[in-house]
Amino acid sequence: MESPSPSPNATGEGQLLPIPDPAESARLLGRSLPPQDGPPPAAGGSVGAPEGFRSGFVALIGRPNVGKSTLLNQLVGEKVAITSPVAQTTRNRLRAILTTPSAQLVLLDTPGIHKPHHLLGERLVQSARGAIGEVDLVLLLVDGSQPAGRGDGFIVELLRHARVPVHVALNKSDLVPPEQARELAETYRQLLAGDNPVGTSPGDDVGPTAAPPLDWPLHPVSALTGVGTEELVEALAADLPIGPHLYPPDATSDQPEQLLLAELIREQVLCHTREEVPHSVAVQIDRIVDDGPRTAVLATVLVERASQKGILIGKGGSMLRQIGQGARLQMQKVFDGPVYLELFVKVVPNWRRSAARLAELGYRGD
Repeated sequence: MESPSPSPNATGEGQLLPIPDPAESARLLGRSLPPQDGPPPAAGGSVGAPEGFRSGFVALIGRPNVGKSTLLNQLVGEKVAITSPVAQTTRNRLRAILTTPSAQLVLLDTPGIHKPHHLLGERLVQSARGAIGEVDLVLLLVDGSQPAGRGDGFIVELLRHARVPVHVALNKSDLVPPEQARELAETYRQLLAGDNPVGTSPGDDVGPTAAPPLDWPLHPVSALTGVGTEELVEALAADLPIGPHLYPPDATSDQPEQLLLAELIREQVLCHTREEVPHSVAVQIDRIVDDGPRTAVLATVLVERASQKGILIGKGGSMLRQIGQGARLQMQKVFDGPVYLELFVKVVPNWRRSAARLAELGYRGD
């Protein structure tokens, strides 16, 4: 069912609706609220785990735009993280849950590690680095269609002293001929062996050392097609500790519904805009209401400049309608029914540099 064209309010500043408590949104939707922080629920399913069952947390670490979110969706078998060609798409540490007959992997999709240029970037990198000390295993994802570079060297040095097993996934290896893929994989082997120190990220205090070589296993995979992912899951599971189900076996994610809806809107912004606009956008869910036969979602898209607001709205509201239609189609899969989506656009100058605004939007860096 098509949503009507945005009203005048939808393309202006508008009177913002109150932001409900997540528990209230869950009550309106008739759903239970999943945990946002802290350990997973103990009642996740310690029942039914066979002898020798393994479980634990796996952090996906890597540079921006190497395919972490795409791999996460491929492993779980459904969309739990947004993807786009734009670097630094992921802003939150998302948990996806993959359960096999012999193991349960709780996968943490982290923001890409890069040199930050504003407070938001600092929070994102802090979040990714913080995940390293909170998991049972780290999966370093690299672009196997390119040789090892400075950013990869920086992350390798960052992970060198991790107290958990580290595996390396060579994503996108299928984009180059097999012989070239083997040559590129060799550059990563040399990097781990210390034969090809490619340096570190400028401005950081982690540098190449004369430390012993690393014996982290390498796994060629394709996050897009799924080639090599079964073998990857088996290898990761084998390095997890013996333990019970941490979540119900049929769970695929524990992220709050409001966060998922906001990310679906932001994904459409990333896909339909260019230049500085994608990185200057945040989405805030103002209200979710079960309106009889359909679910109504009202959201605000934040930008930093009036010119960006004009781009998002488009001529006669055309761009905002396009963004809304794409997001609404994805939301209908979440709610398994029709959705009415209304978008507001609001200018908040320099929100990415405001600690208070970042905290309000949930970018805490922990």
